[in-house]
Amino acid sequence: MGRWCTARRRAGTGRARPTGPGLPTVFARTAVLAAVLATVTALPGATALAAGSASARGAGSAGGRAGYDFADDAVRIAGASTVTGAETLAAGSTYRSSLPRNGTLYYRLELDAASDAYVSVTAVPGSDGEVTAVDGIRVSVRDADGGSCSVHSATFGAAHSPRPVTAWGLREIDPGANRCQDPGTYYVGVERTRPQDSPPDDWDLEITAATEPRPRQAGATKAPETWDSASPEPLAGEPERRPGGSGFAHATLVGQGAWSADIRPGQTLYYKVPVDWGRQVYATAELAGSPDASGYATGALRLALHNPVRGEVDDAAKGYTGRRTTVGLAPLPPVAYPNRYATAGHVGALRFAGDYYVVVHLAAQVADDFGPGPFGLTLRLRLGGSARSGPEYAGESRPQGLFEVSAQDRVAAPRSGGGSGAADDDAAMRAVAVGGIGTGSLLLLALAVWTAVARRRT
Repeated sequence: MGRWCTARRRAGTGRARPTGPGLPTVFARTAVLAAVLATVTALPGATALAAGSASARGAGSAGGRAGYDFADDAVRIAGASTVTGAETLAAGSTYRSSLPRNGTLYYRLELDAASDAYVSVTAVPGSDGEVTAVDGIRVSVRDADGGSCSVHSATFGAAHSPRPVTAWGLREIDPGANRCQDPGTYYVGVERTRPQDSPPDDWDLEITAATEPRPRQAGATKAPETWDSASPEPLAGEPERRPGGSGFAHATLVGQGAWSADIRPGQTLYYKVPVDWGRQVYATAELAGSPDASGYATGALRLALHNPVRGEVDDAAKGYTGRRTTVGLAPLPPVAYPNRYATAGHVGALRFAGDYYVVVHLAAQVADDFGPGPFGLTLRLRLGGSARSGPEYAGESRPQGLFEVSAQDRVAAPRSGGGSGAADDDAAMRAVAVGGIGTGSLLLLALAVWTAVARRRT
């Protein structure tokens, strides 16, 4: 390369071949430039932005049943009809299984006595089956003696629209508890909530397992009693185009802002929102009007928020008459570790930082009165509160980094619209994230120094 650069300089300028320190300078500058380019390419922001673009391009695809895209790395696993033959769910992994109409399927967990454990199950019914409001799935976690650790259900609701439904189970370490505190074998049970009224076909399942270590130092053991419950002013500005993903694993990364997409009856869109400790999530979904405003679809537009382990935090639904319709989540408290001690489920679910999921569903029966669409959808997200430091964990979560906002997501999460306060916090945190990538900055500084020295020598 040295000869090529020298020959080109001779041909273009007519100057003599450099001697002395000039040639090493060329080599040094070339090496630094290559290092800088490699570093910039490897920056989390660059990788994340590329991934985000790919996600946006592929969003809305109708992969899987009912338009659900399962995780690419999901491992096939068979549920057992009894605990004796249950296969093990490893923390940090994602699985695919199937749930028959009748009976309970069992899976095994091997847990220590120092970590909280979480399991989420997303059931995907066929798009053609008829479901009832109380039909859905129930997820339970029990110890080896059959003692109950948790039971949660998720149903289709008043819309009677087949869609992916997600329920979670957990085993929590609590010094004041007498059950589910020992290390050893635990069992996850999955069943339909109303099998006698449920469609006869098997439902596909996506299952995740995760563990959360304990803090190094004990903190508050009571949930915060007061927090800002006022609804903020709506975000200003025109929404930016951001098609939603078709599953948790393929959710579209977004930040604070207004985002637009198309949605069809029966479709469910997923968005991923990085949420720090101390931040509050405000979300609304707006469905555009239809030319044929003569009809009514019950609970047609559904909006839900799920936490980093996919547990549902809160949801809201509204009917559709063909006129512009908006549904919003009730004001939620800031994300805080002590929220887990709250008696209200929606507060307890806001127990850790990380990637939250905003999920929007348009009921299938909307097509009966208003046609197949697509319909215009506007999602408005605001992050209130102030980012804070979270607990110092005594170990690593599984999967690693699940309960924190990564530097990659800080840099890559797009923002749109107006707002202040929280927006300033976002800008500051992005600056910290970018500033923390010191290698690239040092290399750029070195390149500038070498360039200045070379010019002086010339």
